[in-house]
Amino acid sequence: MNKLCLVFLLGLVAFAQPYDLVIRNGHIVDGTGSPWYSGDIAIQGGRIAAIGRIAPSAGRRNIDARGLTVAPGFIDMLGQSELTMLVNPHLPSKIFQGITTEITGEGNSAAPLNDAIVRADRAGYEHFHIHADWTTFRQYFARLEKQGMGINLASYVGATSVRRVVIGDANRAPTASELERMKQLVRDAMRDGAMGLSTSLQYAPAPYASTEELIALASESAKLGGIYATHMRAEGDAISAALDEVIRIAREANTPAEIWHLKAAGKNNWGRMPEIVARIEKARAAGLDITADTYAYPAWFNSFSAFIPPWAHDGGDAKLIERLKDPAMRARIRKDMQTPSTEWDNEWLEVPGPEGILVSVVQNPKLVPLQGKTIAEIAKLWNKDPFDTIFDLLIEDSAFTSVAVFGMSEPDVALALQQPWVSICNDSQGTAPDGLLGREHPHPRSYGTFPRILRKYVREEGKLRLEEAIRKFSALPAQRLRLTDRGVLKKGMWADVVVFDPATIHDRATFENPNQLSDGMEFVLVNGVPVIENGKQTNALPGKVLRGPAYVP
Repeated sequence: MNKLCLVFLLGLVAFAQPYDLVIRNGHIVDGTGSPWYSGDIAIQGGRIAAIGRIAPSAGRRNIDARGLTVAPGFIDMLGQSELTMLVNPHLPSKIFQGITTEITGEGNSAAPLNDAIVRADRAGYEHFHIHADWTTFRQYFARLEKQGMGINLASYVGATSVRRVVIGDANRAPTASELERMKQLVRDAMRDGAMGLSTSLQYAPAPYASTEELIALASESAKLGGIYATHMRAEGDAISAALDEVIRIAREANTPAEIWHLKAAGKNNWGRMPEIVARIEKARAAGLDITADTYAYPAWFNSFSAFIPPWAHDGGDAKLIERLKDPAMRARIRKDMQTPSTEWDNEWLEVPGPEGILVSVVQNPKLVPLQGKTIAEIAKLWNKDPFDTIFDLLIEDSAFTSVAVFGMSEPDVALALQQPWVSICNDSQGTAPDGLLGREHPHPRSYGTFPRILRKYVREEGKLRLEEAIRKFSALPAQRLRLTDRGVLKKGMWADVVVFDPATIHDRATFENPNQLSDGMEFVLVNGVPVIENGKQTNALPGKVLRGPAYVP
């Protein structure tokens, strides 16, 4: 046999090798927003190898998706799982929603770290029983890959983390040399694989950063292909000025920008979403690449210490606790919380009252019975007024407490969701209903965001078409993050795939009982490997670290 014939026959043998897996007879919603079509999807080596009509004998394994929707895996634009993935790498709260990729790092990121930050944040690491044995993203990503991951994960480098490494928690501007060190840390993080720069400007010490400081850092990220993602400086009374700041940073740093969890916070601002949308549309029309995301619930979730004005955080949590114990400082804090201001995002004036604040996560074991109770209920229990209740709870829990805050209107939430440039975030860490993570009382979005949108806004209210929702879950965030090999069902793409029945998928988590997995995901594949199979978790860990455009191996 001559060499030409041998090569031809070997080629036929290779062509005849069956695919690892074929998903058959599904309604394919490819992620682009196009109408569904029927077909089969073949997977080989973790990637989509073919789409169409696949021969019955061509798959080693087959999934019958008849009557079900087959879509790209969902991308969580802000997930917060950088630590909980080290506790439970399977992240069941995420995969049962159909999430196959999470982006994290909201202002405070997993790296860079130094000893001072680890000491200051000791309560958080102890809460999860984690030893922080990394200082850089390269080391943190290596730890993730060594232990295995249930989903893919990428991270921004947080401007707050960079600031804390260089100047700590002090309320002051960096010197010229300190700013250069901060810019170098951004460059280092980008080369370690960060997706861009992030800010969370409501939480001290982040409010101490000037717009000029943020422009300088965002410029470094942008030069290396990164984007700027932000929890804006205000989401309530001062939201106009906060939007102006995002627009200025996008323009002067020459960077794409993503506004996290877009909202009109506080009853005074209900009905302002049309104005907010118009501001962003105007910036986009002027050529600025600004987009946003939402979790589409009427309550947000954050650190309880954010209720305290920024000046009182100067020097970190230990100094905050000292001030809360000082009668004169306590009186000043109380007065500031009662006084309308556009100088800071005053959450106390954004809620209807103490009944609108739900205690969700505490560190002090003595306070665990308070999880799931409102500040109104705790005030009655302690026989104190709401302000003393807030201050004393923060003191008792060393400012660790997290709360759900009811401060949005449903029409504003729905209007934000419907914008074509708005994708979806969980804005909550991956968790589980059992084990260490199951002891918390999280926001129900931790378990329910994506199925809730499919149930409420697609199936029940018709505010989105199924294809529109899937685009917001997949292609749109992939496009924003420059994930060119994910987010769409197409030959050659990584096989992050979900299979579900759009007529039955639903969320189960509630504010009263949040630790409940969503129902309806029949199969969830991460890089071609099922992490949910026939509605059951497989405990596979096929996830990957997704690194940004400047990554240097």
